[in-house]
Amino acid sequence: MATFAQLYSPQAVLPMIAADLGVAPATAALSVSACTLGLAAAVIPWSMVADRVGRVPAMAIGILAATVLGVAAPFAGDIGLFLVVRLLEGAALGAVPAVALAYLSEEVDAGHAAAAAGSYVAGTTVGGLAGRLVSGPVADLVEWRAGLWAVAGLCAASAVLFLWLVPRARGFVLHRHLPERGPRIAARLAVNLRSPVQLVLYAQAFLLMGGFVGIYNYLGFHLTAPPFALPAWIVTLLFLAYLAGTLTSPWAGSLAARHGRLPVLLASVGCSILGLVLMFVPVVPALLVGLVVFTAGFFGAHAIASGWAPTAARPDTRAQASSLYYLAYYGGSSVFGWALGWLFADVGWEVFVAAIIAMCAVAGALAALALRRPAPTPAPVPGASPTG
Repeated sequence: MATFAQLYSPQAVLPMIAADLGVAPATAALSVSACTLGLAAAVIPWSMVADRVGRVPAMAIGILAATVLGVAAPFAGDIGLFLVVRLLEGAALGAVPAVALAYLSEEVDAGHAAAAAGSYVAGTTVGGLAGRLVSGPVADLVEWRAGLWAVAGLCAASAVLFLWLVPRARGFVLHRHLPERGPRIAARLAVNLRSPVQLVLYAQAFLLMGGFVGIYNYLGFHLTAPPFALPAWIVTLLFLAYLAGTLTSPWAGSLAARHGRLPVLLASVGCSILGLVLMFVPVVPALLVGLVVFTAGFFGAHAIASGWAPTAARPDTRAQASSLYYLAYYGGSSVFGWALGWLFADVGWEVFVAAIIAMCAVAGALAALALRRPAPTPAPVPGASPTG
């Protein structure tokens, strides 16, 4: 809640931002892309911080800094300054995605790791949904800045609860006496970047998340324009489709524990494609059903891939494996969340959706080809401790 509500709160008010600041839809969408770009750039540095100070302290520092920046961002008087603060906010938010799954992989028994990752992803859907459902209606009653401030207040309360409730790490051994040298971090990153399994998982993150953010960024513009011309508050309610991800994320993790990760990953990607096909139909009920099916499939795939990355890595490179996954994940969000906007504006909804179908198909094909057999376990990084 403290992380993902802030990250996506502008998404529900993008048409209002575009109208108020006099910018194009793709430029308004940069308020989401700038934040995810900051997050993508920060996940690897945050993994280094977590290796030095511990998983929980790193997440706590990031959440507190992001909460302060979330309150400050709406005070910006122009789009340029607003985007700069959002970029910094994303960099602070990067602490949680960079560290949370590595933390889980160290604290949870291996037999339950996939289900635990699915539960974590389900929590992220609740946060993302809350940010949109709070900012949209408040903005409709007042203005878009009030909507973002309301979300910032919610996130401040959630940050306090996180600091109070988070369990103390028991599986991570802190080694303050070992300096964190650049070559050692580079070696940890290289271990994962040489792994075909990791690279394909990063491709899932980049392509699937890029398409997901593209749909949620521009669906509002599509539905508030003719022939639909829906009011903003109704469009905001479409974000309730996120609840499909809340259900499918832990379910996908449980299915993976019984049937294997790859079949569940491919079925989830296929579900996303089916949902996108339904979104070609130019009637609101079909679009809504398509959005629910697409969202369910996306979060199922994300739950599998995000939990797979750290568990497939060497124990001494788990934080970096998770960070690289989220670098690709939010890199895809930043790139496609902006670039698909120009495609939507230039050639229309149908070609826009077809492009996202192609992205999902490429992700599924890569997974089917490269993840059929487990890759050999990479050699440990010389001199690295097993836990950090």
